[in-house]
Amino acid sequence: QVHLVESGGGLVQAGGSLRLSCAASLWIVRTTRMAWYRQAPGKQRELVASIASGGSANYANSVKGRFTISIDDAKSTVYLQIVNLKPEDTAVYYCNFVPPNNNSWGQGTQVTVSS
Repeated sequence: QVHLVESGGGLVQAGGSLRLSCAASLWIVRTTRMAWYRQAPGKQRELVASIASGGSANYANSVKGRFTISIDDAKSTVYLQIVNLKPEDTAVYYCNFVPPNNNSWGQGTQVTVSS
């Protein structure tokens, strides 16, 4: 079982930036498509960005131009750089595989954007 640990969230003002990190317990990030998901209060979890090592990244339309996903193979870590944060970005952010592995959901990291 692969453990995924998210970090880097916080409370920021609209227009601010954050970098989220997802550390994997195994080197699986080198061989598996990884993604960041988020779940806002009262809403379903949604995929916001995905990437395969050495491959291209894909983004949800709502975050294109503001979110950048990347992988550091040496650290087995997936990052999500977020700029120009909006109040509607407020959510718990999780990383997982594509498709997600139900046994690998971590605690997530809370991102709260104040207006």
